[in-house]
Amino acid sequence: MRHFFGKLYVQVLIGVFAGVALGWFYPNMAADFKPLGDIFIKLIKMVFAPIIFATVVLGIARMENMKELGRVGVRALIYFEVLSTFALALGLVVVNVVGPGKGMNIDASQLDTHAIANYTAAAAKPEGFIAFVMHLVPTSIVDALAKNDILQILVFATLFGIALSHIGAARAKPVVDFLDSFTHGVFSVVGMIMRLAPLAAFGAMSFTVGKYGLGSIVSLGKLMGTMYITCFLFVTIVLGMIARLSGFSLWKFLKYIKDELFTVLGTSSSESVVPQLMRKLEHLGVSKPVVGLVVPAGLTFNPDGQCIYYTMAAIFIAQATNTPLSMTDQIVILGVLLLTSKGSAGVTGSGFITLAATLASMGKIPVAGMVLLLGVDRFMSEARAITNTIGNAVGTVAIARWVGSVDRQRMADVLNGKGDDPEDLEKLYEGDDAPTAKPVADRGPKAA
Repeated sequence: MRHFFGKLYVQVLIGVFAGVALGWFYPNMAADFKPLGDIFIKLIKMVFAPIIFATVVLGIARMENMKELGRVGVRALIYFEVLSTFALALGLVVVNVVGPGKGMNIDASQLDTHAIANYTAAAAKPEGFIAFVMHLVPTSIVDALAKNDILQILVFATLFGIALSHIGAARAKPVVDFLDSFTHGVFSVVGMIMRLAPLAAFGAMSFTVGKYGLGSIVSLGKLMGTMYITCFLFVTIVLGMIARLSGFSLWKFLKYIKDELFTVLGTSSSESVVPQLMRKLEHLGVSKPVVGLVVPAGLTFNPDGQCIYYTMAAIFIAQATNTPLSMTDQIVILGVLLLTSKGSAGVTGSGFITLAATLASMGKIPVAGMVLLLGVDRFMSEARAITNTIGNAVGTVAIARWVGSVDRQRMADVLNGKGDDPEDLEKLYEGDDAPTAKPVADRGPKAA
């Protein structure tokens, strides 16, 4: 029994239930516990940038062939676009079939838009493609690290890793050795921070229930239920099929990353588990270059849960306000969201801003209708964040399998419980790196 309650995911679950109970019975008091979740997120972000930088640089610097970098990057982008399209299309189909907004007969002109003023103001500054490309180049690496700008850090880390590879192993060795030791030290810090995850889950959930109340779930329960069911279908069918084609069991994989999933459930942020998720994927047998490139990029380019939410929320508002949409209109919405959805995942509330920007650019669906989502949006955030996390993790393994950079025998052993104990956080974060992936011919049988 003591061993059971010592597991991180059990402690996080207890924190979630305790937070819901406090928020329900003592809402005024519960709202004051929000800083517990905020501090945890800030602690994770504190180590987020250095981990991504060091991991990407080490992965690229140790590549024997720079062509592998191009193969990983191109195939990752193809994968991200295909999966994002699937997620957007699935949300579009399900919301049309279920029709959670039909019959509400809301007059958009009568809605009070003051509550969404901050979101619409932020959405009023859309970025074009040129601005997006310009943003990729940091003013300085210090500025990019200070702002935790994932894409800018990736750009500089990729260039620096290539540079280290070009100057030769002998000259690069001191830098590589330093970054290797630095990474182990930072992951040890992550292990300490993760011990606070139950408190963070308690604080975040007590604030959510205390501020918004469970009554908002009842009033818009059909939309929320549709969202959760759609995310479940996406994970089990789409990601399940990808996992099967990649040679591993989705269920065993989810069991392997359960600590991270329960932490995401409590904090409602997929960013909160990126460092430990990267470590676990390396431990699983995925090569460091693939993990270092795909996981951070996936946060921006592969927000599967967000994509499901976007099409579902947009069509829900149209249904609720009796706004007629033709099939062409809905396809255009899907196409616009393929562009605007990039960069929206990771942080709680970012999806709301992206949705506002999309509706404003279309001009067909009333932006004021977003007021209808305010009460229940926070409760759907968990579904989005968990789906984003699972999609990013499965995608990383799938891309590694595609480019031949995963040790399939090690993956089978770890998922079947024959490897190191994945629940021992200190051992996982402070131990040796996962071995470099073996040549394709020597990778052994598929995982069960």
